[in-house]
Amino acid sequence: MLTVSQLAKHCNVTPETVRFYSKKKLLKPTKNPNNGYQIFSLDDIPKLKFIRQAKLLGYTLNEIEEILHHSMQSNSPCPIVRAFLERRIADNQQKIQALLTLQKRMETALKDWKDKPNGMPDGSSICHLIESFSEDT
Repeated sequence: MLTVSQLAKHCNVTPETVRFYSKKKLLKPTKNPNNGYQIFSLDDIPKLKFIRQAKLLGYTLNEIEEILHHSMQSNSPCPIVRAFLERRIADNQQKIQALLTLQKRMETALKDWKDKPNGMPDGSSICHLIESFSEDT
């Protein structure tokens, strides 16, 4: 049996990480009857390492929970693992494209504003730079 600190040390994480995953029910410790502290089994070492690996690949805690659930039901989680990652890659590609579009817009605005004078707010204008910006620029 392992304490929070012992499990954390085995898996190179902080005790707070172990407590957080326990709170999220990804790890399911028992309670020490003498002091009420959380106790983990040796089986929690590979499970915690798995959670860390999944996080490194971009899986959310909800997805990890679903993967663990499939595994505990003696079902292969591999199909949902692939599906989650395929969806995440598509989402990331959309986010990257949106960021590239934003980056280009920002660079265009900054180039356009380079030689424009500073303005003062006058009640009808807050910042003429932003107010003069057009996506058509």
